[in-house]
Amino acid sequence: MENISTISGEDFKQRQQSVTLEGIVEEPVNINYTDVGSGTPIMLLHGIPTWSYLYQSVIPELEQEYRVIAPDLLGYGWSDQRDQFDRSLHVQANMVIKLMDELGLDQVNLVGHDIAGGVGLLLALKAPERINKLVLSNSVAYDSWPIEDMLKMGHPSKKNDSLQELESFLTKAYKGGFSQQEQLTETFLQGIMAPYLHEEGQLSLVRNASALNTNETTALTPKLSDIQHSVLLLWGAKDAWQPIETAERLENDLPNSTMVRVHNASHWVPQEIPKEFSAEIKKFI
Repeated sequence: MENISTISGEDFKQRQQSVTLEGIVEEPVNINYTDVGSGTPIMLLHGIPTWSYLYQSVIPELEQEYRVIAPDLLGYGWSDQRDQFDRSLHVQANMVIKLMDELGLDQVNLVGHDIAGGVGLLLALKAPERINKLVLSNSVAYDSWPIEDMLKMGHPSKKNDSLQELESFLTKAYKGGFSQQEQLTETFLQGIMAPYLHEEGQLSLVRNASALNTNETTALTPKLSDIQHSVLLLWGAKDAWQPIETAERLENDLPNSTMVRVHNASHWVPQEIPKEFSAEIKKFI
């Protein structure tokens, strides 16, 4: 078991920067992000129902050697949560490009977990010159998603749940993605939920879940062989939501891919084994 140090969600938030970006949706939106370290850039993208705090134990491992950028996706974390824009994978991919332009980054190594892996695949096809190497960790692909819990979360009626009901729902969801329950510390649990345990955040999470659309990845399936990037499939082998079979299929369809099976991890790999996760990324890049 790895010894994990955990900072609070509030401390992580205080370190974030914020920028207003145009050209993603019809109106300017605010994006919160971490930008630390120097050197070769690595961008860390989270999935649902998390935010960039998912990487709170990974960032210190990487920032010693790389410039690490970890944004909150649009509608997630402390980025813009207003109920007036799309949150699809295509919109998130557009956000990544606009943020890269804002930060003067021509190209990044991209790490995508969960739905952000779908964003990574989109970018590899739509803007291949902006991606150097791609890491997919327990990523959505094909028709592997959305999982049942997120389908429930995306129903408009969920906005009427009490915050206590939402907290109970999220706690169960996070616990279900750890094979090493001791790595789900109380500090981490409170931090990962914090952006959603208020009225606007709850509604934003419902909208995020309702935007999950398997058509966005099934449309990519016949094009996966066109992706020429080096791809690392860094997969928690005990994941029941995005199972190892998805990684095996991706390994077959992506011509320059390598798979690393992490046998002691489930879905929330960056928090469950951050040192091993980071070491594999360093080796790959």
